[in-house]
Amino acid sequence: MYKVKLEEFEGPLDLLLFLIKKDEIDIYDIPIAMVTEQYLQYLELMELMDLDIAGEFLVMAATLMHIKSKMLLPPEERSPEEAEEEDPRAELVKRLIEYKAFKEAASSLQSLESRQRDLFHRPGDMDAVEVECNGEKFFEASLFDLISAFSTVFANVSKEAFLEVIKEQVTVEQKVHDILHLLVDKPSFALKDLFDSSKSKIEMVVVFLALLELMKIHSIMAVQKELFGEIQIIRNPAVIEPTKV
Repeated sequence: MYKVKLEEFEGPLDLLLFLIKKDEIDIYDIPIAMVTEQYLQYLELMELMDLDIAGEFLVMAATLMHIKSKMLLPPEERSPEEAEEEDPRAELVKRLIEYKAFKEAASSLQSLESRQRDLFHRPGDMDAVEVECNGEKFFEASLFDLISAFSTVFANVSKEAFLEVIKEQVTVEQKVHDILHLLVDKPSFALKDLFDSSKSKIEMVVVFLALLELMKIHSIMAVQKELFGEIQIIRNPAVIEPTKV
């Protein structure tokens, strides 16, 4: 079975930051029950797609459930020591803030080092990269943006139907070739169109894995006109320069 290692892309703190940003949550006052439920839903979807989930994702899931259980405990059932403890979310919030600051600093340093004329960073959101393609500017989408778009496709598909085994002659290598061929004919295409052209659920999964493989080797980029908007697939301008006439 073909697997894509998620650590090549992003980790559990990235997923939490994605959920916080997506739902416009105050990072200092995280609704832990809601975030935990969404986090577990993303993990379930990643497992259904047979992605190679790093152990850190499962450790974070356990951490979130532990924090949730402590916050749901009625005050009268807490010991005096527990009652005097700080907010159970405090350590997680501290880790998220430190990680976010580290990502922003790393992104800024990488931009200064590369000095690529087609890459810009959005003020106030250093981990959101602007990319220019065919005269238009886009924001780079994250792995979890892709998973979110993929989950929308399967919103009305049961888990049993998703796992249905269908014999098809379709491979990741073939879809990698097909995607690159599409980008020879045009500079970009909508991710939704790529999924809509698939003939089965299995083919959609293979398409998704092919996209991750091409992103891992920096051949393509997934971008959006606005954060959390519709996803477009483009050639990576840092690797493949458009032909200038």
